[in-house]
Amino acid sequence: MNRLLQGDVGSGKTVVAIAAMLLAIEAGFQAALMAPTQILAEQHYDVLRRWLDPLGVRISLRTAARQEESGPLPLFKRNAPDETQLAQDDPKIIVGTHALLYESVSFSNLGLVVIDEQHKFGVTQRARLTTREPAPDVLVMTATPIPRTLTMTIYGDLDVSTIDEMPRNRGKIVTAVRDQSKLPEVLRFLRTQLDAGRQLYVIYPLIDESEKLEVKAAAAEYELWRERLHPFRCELLHGRIAPAEKQQIMERFRRGETNALISTTVLEVGVDVRNASVMLIENAERFGLAQLHQLRGRIGRGEHKSYCILLTSPQANEASAKLAVLERTGNGFEVAEADWELRGPGDLLGTAQSGLPALKIGNLKADAELMRRARAAAVSIFQADPRLEAPENQRFRRLIVEQRGHTFSNVS
Repeated sequence: MNRLLQGDVGSGKTVVAIAAMLLAIEAGFQAALMAPTQILAEQHYDVLRRWLDPLGVRISLRTAARQEESGPLPLFKRNAPDETQLAQDDPKIIVGTHALLYESVSFSNLGLVVIDEQHKFGVTQRARLTTREPAPDVLVMTATPIPRTLTMTIYGDLDVSTIDEMPRNRGKIVTAVRDQSKLPEVLRFLRTQLDAGRQLYVIYPLIDESEKLEVKAAAAEYELWRERLHPFRCELLHGRIAPAEKQQIMERFRRGETNALISTTVLEVGVDVRNASVMLIENAERFGLAQLHQLRGRIGRGEHKSYCILLTSPQANEASAKLAVLERTGNGFEVAEADWELRGPGDLLGTAQSGLPALKIGNLKADAELMRRARAAAVSIFQADPRLEAPENQRFRRLIVEQRGHTFSNVS
């Protein structure tokens, strides 16, 4: 299996992943779940423990900052456990971040790799997990497929499953693009939402101000937001805060003790607070479409109507067309297609995530049906002649040699 599961944030991709992992465990294999951030990996670990501990499924967490295992500990030390006992003691599901890519994490019988928010990983990083021998099944999940992944689905290297519905009682998300001159009106709106009991995020592209970029930064603006929103409580969150303190800040926000979180894109994945229904993104033109769509997915997770405000600088006129895509649609595939138009589809046999490919004939979007027919013909040839030994098929051999040291198996 080499499958892309696409569904907007909060649509239920994790439930599908758990079902797939349980099937792998029932068949006698291990499963790995790789997430891009420690916050998201720990959230997955807690959810899996809550659901699977009663079933006796042993789960392990592996991140750079935390290593933990669920399951009962043995009462007596075994001097020489046999291979059967060692296999039983191995975790059945290993959850982690990039730490899963390195030799310190060993898998005894890996059968399924689940990659969450796959656009956050590089091609080579994903290949370190997915090109093991024997090759595991691969399920990649995302709300916004990056151009290269979208291209691979047209070529047929990835099958696609789409969750096209959201759970009941989810509030609608209204997205609006505003320039910096509208900030006073935006502030009045934010206060009305806080008065109504809602919580909000304010997102910045940088932690600290830069001399090279005319961009606002979270740490520099934090005190200003405390004054603007007084007496409501604000807290600052970014990637340089220690993991333990970061966790405490998030817990206070989840409990409703904090009203507004002034943050960087550390919030992009892994945060689920149902009462948070407003997001203001400063210097929105500095973000990519996929990233903005992911950030927007932090709200709209409860029953309240939610609002995402994209605030742009006066110099960002050329970004208005890009941001208008987010005003027009909340569909992840439509956002990815717009991103595709802007950035190009990527290099299919290499590691580039975007840009123009080396394809000389044909248009990946306009000729999609022709390419699907070509793939079907190729599959038919390989089924009849796997080694291309027939005289009429030997001409195809030169088309499947390695290119720049990368084979198709290395770019899953």
